[in-house]
Amino acid sequence: MVHYTCDMCGRPLLADEDIRYVVKIEVYTACDAMEMADDDEDLDEEIWEREEESERPDGASNPAEPLEDGEYKTFRFDLCTKCHKKYLQDPLFLKSWNRTRFSEN
Repeated sequence: MVHYTCDMCGRPLLADEDIRYVVKIEVYTACDAMEMADDDEDLDEEIWEREEESERPDGASNPAEPLEDGEYKTFRFDLCTKCHKKYLQDPLFLKSWNRTRFSEN
C-alpha cells in the first residue's frame, strides 16, 4: 500500500479517505525568442533528457541539489487540503517572508 504525507505540514494522507493535491514546479533558464537557435527540437530533447535524469525514483527532484545555469529541474509535492489552500493564496510565500522582517528601531 502506498503511503502519502503532506510535504508542507507532514500530516499523513490516507489514499482512500483524504483528498491529495499535487504541485509540480519546473525551473529552467528562460530563453528569449531572439536568442533561440534554429535547432529548437534538439533543445526540447535535451530538456526532457535532463528532466528524466534529475527525477528521483519517487517522482520528485531533490530540492537540496544546486541548480546550475541552464539546468532543468522539476519538483513534485503532495499537499493536504489545508496546505493546498494556503499554497494557492501565496504560492511563492511572499506574505510569509514579510512577517519575518524586523522593524527598524
